[in-house]
Amino acid sequence: MIGGDLTDRQLDRIIEMAWEDRTPFEAIEFQFGFPEKEVIKIMRGHLKESSFRLWRKRVNSGVSQKHLKKRSSEISRFKCSRQKAISGNKISKR
Repeated sequence: MIGGDLTDRQLDRIIEMAWEDRTPFEAIEFQFGFPEKEVIKIMRGHLKESSFRLWRKRVNSGVSQKHLKKRSSEISRFKCSRQKAISGNKISKR
C-alpha cells in the first residue's frame, strides 16, 4: 500500500493537507515527496469509499484550489501569510 512506511502522524497530516482546499498538491509533494497520483492512492486507501468520492468530486469541481494551474494568480504561496515559513520539515509545526 502506498504510504505504508509513514507514521500515523505523517499520514494524518497528508490527509489533512489533501482535504484543505487551498493546499495544492505541490505543497504535499514539497513536504512529503508524494506527487498528486500518490496522494490520490493514499486517500483512496485510507478513506471510506464515500469520503473518497466526495473528496475527488470537490478536488475536480473547481471549488478546491488543489491544482496550481487552476489557481487565481493572486494566490502565490502554499500557506497563510500568518503561518511560519515552510522549512521542508516532514511535519509542519503547529
